[in-house]
Amino acid sequence: MDDFLIIGGGIAGVSAGARLAEFGRVTLLEAETALAYHASGRSAALYVHEHGPHATVALARASKDDFLSAEGWLSPRGVMFIAGAGEEETLARNIADYRLTPISVDEARQKVPVLDPARVVAAGWDEEAWDIDTDRMIQSYARAVRANGQIVTGAKVEKIRRTAQGWQVEAGGATHEARVLVNAAGAWADAVARMAGLAPIGLVPKRRSIARVAAPEGFDPSPWPMTFGAGESWYMKPDAGALLISPADAEPTTPHDAWADDMVLAEGIARWEDRVTTPVTRMIANWAGLRTFAPDGNVVLGPAPQDDAFVWCAGQGGFGFLTAPGASRLVADRVTGRQSALDARTLSETDPARFA
Repeated sequence: MDDFLIIGGGIAGVSAGARLAEFGRVTLLEAETALAYHASGRSAALYVHEHGPHATVALARASKDDFLSAEGWLSPRGVMFIAGAGEEETLARNIADYRLTPISVDEARQKVPVLDPARVVAAGWDEEAWDIDTDRMIQSYARAVRANGQIVTGAKVEKIRRTAQGWQVEAGGATHEARVLVNAAGAWADAVARMAGLAPIGLVPKRRSIARVAAPEGFDPSPWPMTFGAGESWYMKPDAGALLISPADAEPTTPHDAWADDMVLAEGIARWEDRVTTPVTRMIANWAGLRTFAPDGNVVLGPAPQDDAFVWCAGQGGFGFLTAPGASRLVADRVTGRQSALDARTLSETDPARFA
């Protein structure tokens, strides 16, 4: 019997597994044939530590040392918000919320030279934003899991049974047993809870669509910052010589292998084109992922109030990568009974007991 059995091979599951492998043997089950197939493999991941609700910011700050000390996880990017006419108040709120530095339109155009000075009226900037090498991060955590356990792919969970010793899970034609079950199943986390006989939280998966388009002719976008429209109404991020563009959609849906809607992608591209001098000439690829939210928008980390051998690690709401080091540390603290260094508000806002 293992000490910990983790369901879900995205960033939440592998990071929790890596932390828990310090305290016992881990088996991680992933339904797909590879890790990070769903939301974690479709993320335009950026590390910023002032973005999101209080608990997210606290977990991101708690992750900073891990990011800066890990070899190759981060590379400089920067982040900028821009506003068109009539969006100044919205941008001002973004600047205050995310602690951005107001900059002039000329300064914004020095960073992204295709911005149209006739249609961009204000901007905010933060140098402290980094691209995350999501694959390197996943593989680093996966190695830590394998150092004291195993990762089993192609292992879709079929049945979960509570036993006197812990849990018995049938998945992929095999039976796995462990003292503690960790639910890191992303959009499927409520379904896993039901299979285990526990109450669901009410998680809502929301679709986020991304188009990868050709860079404007004659421009090298590699040094450009990730750029958001005021109110996060769209974003652009350079990606290997091309651009990722998203309408920043958050359409509630059901757990599934998500795909992008053509009309939604077109809306995102139109919002970008409305702020620049160069049209999008070619779409290279597109995809969508599911960002999963708890009812209050905060991540759910730790033992369930009904059964402390069932541990939630869900509801990351699109912030899974940037909070993973801090969130996984909190999960391990709560499972092992160690005192967390996080503030009382963050501990309260992430505790599964808030839904009891």
